[in-house]
Amino acid sequence: MTDLISPGKLKHIALDRQGLLKRDTFGRGLNAVERAIRHLGYVQIDTISVVARAHTHTLLTRVSNFENSYLETLLKERKIFEYRFPVAAFRPIQDFRFTRLHARKFRSKQPRSKEVQSMMKRVLQRIRSEGPLRSRDFGDNAPKSSGWWDWKPAKCALEQLYFQGDLMISARDGFEKSYDLTERVLPSTVDTREPAIEEFASFLIDTTIRSHGFAAYTSFSSGGRYGMSLGNSVKAELKRRVESGELNCATTSAGTKIWIEPETLDQGTTLPSDTVQILSPFDNLVIQRERVREFFGFDYQIECYVPEAKRRYGYFCLPILRGDRFIGRMDCKAHREEARFEIKALFLEPDFSSQRTFSGLADPLASAIIDFARFDQCDNVLVTHCRPSFAKQRLVKALSNYL
Repeated sequence: MTDLISPGKLKHIALDRQGLLKRDTFGRGLNAVERAIRHLGYVQIDTISVVARAHTHTLLTRVSNFENSYLETLLKERKIFEYRFPVAAFRPIQDFRFTRLHARKFRSKQPRSKEVQSMMKRVLQRIRSEGPLRSRDFGDNAPKSSGWWDWKPAKCALEQLYFQGDLMISARDGFEKSYDLTERVLPSTVDTREPAIEEFASFLIDTTIRSHGFAAYTSFSSGGRYGMSLGNSVKAELKRRVESGELNCATTSAGTKIWIEPETLDQGTTLPSDTVQILSPFDNLVIQRERVREFFGFDYQIECYVPEAKRRYGYFCLPILRGDRFIGRMDCKAHREEARFEIKALFLEPDFSSQRTFSGLADPLASAIIDFARFDQCDNVLVTHCRPSFAKQRLVKALSNYL
């Protein structure tokens, strides 16, 4: 068991492995986006569009010249694929085989409706003969030759075939997806064998350590979705790696047991950039809420799923990071037709809520807001509310320097 590791060192390790310690860690352009996805293991997709969607936002934070078309290109070039495992995400194509366990679970849960089962056969027949098709090709606006299609069972059939691995998303145009047979989408070089549970456990450990630098047991276990067999395999593999010296087991100041590579512990500490970074609620750094609470002291929850009357901060609050500390959160909305970015409410964390402290934050925060607003196709920024209230006037003044 390794001695206690300082919270500051753990924060820097986490930021470094997430590509957030300095600007453009993965480089710039299309290849940098591919490198970022391969390193992170996945980038979560979400449909909420009050601001830039989660997957584009997460990649923009790490590749400063990110363009939405990069993801469409990588899909078409078969460098990445999309699957819900356990969340909808873009993943490196090399990791395809590790979705097979999840697909088999879906295949074992065939729809009870005979209508949907029959429709699944018809959907497969159409795609096999016609090539890639979109959801709307099975709807009311489909050609007359397909007038027998009923949207609801066809949609259920399409989703079931996708989740159980018979179909893959072959292309995207924004949020419109085209589906094709899996064997026609996957490159012939991709391994499609279903992994043994022990291989899956090793995969989870490898990807977690690579992208986070260190982790507690809960980060490796995939949320218990695969039962005790996976949990036992993860524990056995962690034990083996500690005994072989591949990993160290350490305890945090809060008493949490974590696993970390010895060479990571031996690395010197790199100071983070002072740049302000506005993160997505689904960013890989903050998606594990307990982890960000313990190691960054930031108690964060996305409230779009919370009844409006019970929300403390707003519908879609974005975490704001400067250096290695979270300085606040911001509820905002991009009114794209009006090219107006609205900050409904800015909430500063207690350590950054004095006038003296905020005076040094307003300008870099304003710069980050302007960059994010422009990515959201907005040229103007409106600040509605800040807490504490004095921050509004100071922020508006700082924003005016960039508009």
